[in-house]
Amino acid sequence: MEFGLSEDQVMLQETVRRFVAEEASLDTIRAIADQESDVQNVLDEKIAALGLDGLLIPEEVGGSGLGVLDAILVQECFGYGLVPSRFLSNTIAAYALGESGSELAGNIASGAAKFGVALNDIVSRRDASGLQVSDTSVTGKSLMAIDVRDATHLLFYSDDAIHCGAPDETSVVKTIDRTREFFEVAVAGADPDAKTADVEQVFAVASVLIASDTLGAAQAMLDKAVVYASEREQFGRVIGSFQAVKHLCAEMAAKLEPCRALLWHAAHAIDENDDEAITMAYLAKAHMSDVATFIARTSTEVHGGMGFTDLVGLHYWFKRIGVNRQLFGTPMVLRERAARQQGLVA
Repeated sequence: MEFGLSEDQVMLQETVRRFVAEEASLDTIRAIADQESDVQNVLDEKIAALGLDGLLIPEEVGGSGLGVLDAILVQECFGYGLVPSRFLSNTIAAYALGESGSELAGNIASGAAKFGVALNDIVSRRDASGLQVSDTSVTGKSLMAIDVRDATHLLFYSDDAIHCGAPDETSVVKTIDRTREFFEVAVAGADPDAKTADVEQVFAVASVLIASDTLGAAQAMLDKAVVYASEREQFGRVIGSFQAVKHLCAEMAAKLEPCRALLWHAAHAIDENDDEAITMAYLAKAHMSDVATFIARTSTEVHGGMGFTDLVGLHYWFKRIGVNRQLFGTPMVLRERAARQQGLVA
């Protein structure tokens, strides 16, 4: 059986890849990391014009009616260019609300609803943090929420369920990844009519999306290492001609390529409601995090001293991979959740 992308999926990814190459240069990402809000706003407007937020929304309510596999192809492109886009949060929300009958699903597609996501409490909750829902009122705060700035709605976790509400008090949480903003957020209230999908299903989609972002960042670091090795000269020869450097690049490529198939399979399993879809999503994210960490380190080694300079900018990808590894669960946590899904642990 041959498993590959359709012509439409290839075209979708090529379109987004071209957009990222043209609109999200390293200078643009550097300006966003330096908190130049005008640059971020212009980029947001251009991304909105692509009409990607309705990817998972049914056609009858204004969306594209596509699947999670299509969504991870887009997120991989954004990860490759370190594009700070609300696409990830809107897509998670679209999946969670897709069959709820709520008008919010259509509003995501039209751009009237802009979602942030606070789901990290599912796997990582610090003392004195977390949200508690009583009827429609919400108390407490959630850490490491994403895409909260200018969001009209927030998808959040509380009491073994995922709820929808409106973000209230927010404060920025600083991380090593300055290309994105993370927040500590309170919620004004929960919407009782916005029924979401099963917690594990939604979290599985979040896992494969963040893993595809990591895949894109890792691919970028590999590509940059290969280009640098083919241009940098030592002792009158390009360093890519040295066997040690060849082996480093080859090992990165050999570890990375199977990850793409693993993520495709996990996303396809979610689309097909496969019994092992959730397990595959968790394992894919865990494995991708480990491989990307290796590639981040090895690519920096190939660059030598230049790998640590702001001129090359490799550290932006390095830090994106590092934060993604922690976001929505570390490899150890996700492998434990996968084992629990299979009934291997209590």
